[in-house]
Amino acid sequence: MALRVTFVAAARSSPLLAERFDDDRPLDRAGWDEVLRVTGVLLPLAAAELRYCSPTPRSRATGDAIGVSPLAQPALRECDMGRWRGLTLGEAMAREPAAVDAWLADPRTAPHGGESLLAFITRVGGWLDTRPGGDGDRIVAVAEPSVIRAALVHVLKAPPSTYWNLDVRPLSTSTVTGRAGRWNLRLEGAGTGPV
Repeated sequence: MALRVTFVAAARSSPLLAERFDDDRPLDRAGWDEVLRVTGVLLPLAAAELRYCSPTPRSRATGDAIGVSPLAQPALRECDMGRWRGLTLGEAMAREPAAVDAWLADPRTAPHGGESLLAFITRVGGWLDTRPGGDGDRIVAVAEPSVIRAALVHVLKAPPSTYWNLDVRPLSTSTVTGRAGRWNLRLEGAGTGPV
């Protein structure tokens, strides 16, 4: 047996095109409505032995709304975007187009003065690899979509550029099973088992 970690993507706090780097805004009305619609489906996750969340207001609120009452984990914070914090991708591109191009092309660079994509993936992967628990223990982590994308790149041992090809929607779940260095992505659907 192995650990079972289910990531739940936090509900949204803004329309997709208005998302900002390191966004600490709380859930907006649409986000609350989305959480209320799926609470019944996600409620079984509250039975997990360990329950965590990103330290953002919307991750904590999402976790509380689905009955998880998570413990905030600093390692699950979003990528440190340095001087781009609070900007949309479009705003950063308008101010520093060459820097944004370099950041998107090379996962080792951090032209914004914050954390590189590679360092972010490594941090989130390190958190996942150090989860305590025994065989068969269930863990739930409510996190920002960017954090879940970083975790999935780590789990799949994929090149960092894969991060840009993963689409994690608000309130979606992603389950990984295993333990440090031996993770598997588990895809489930209706009729194939619990989320």
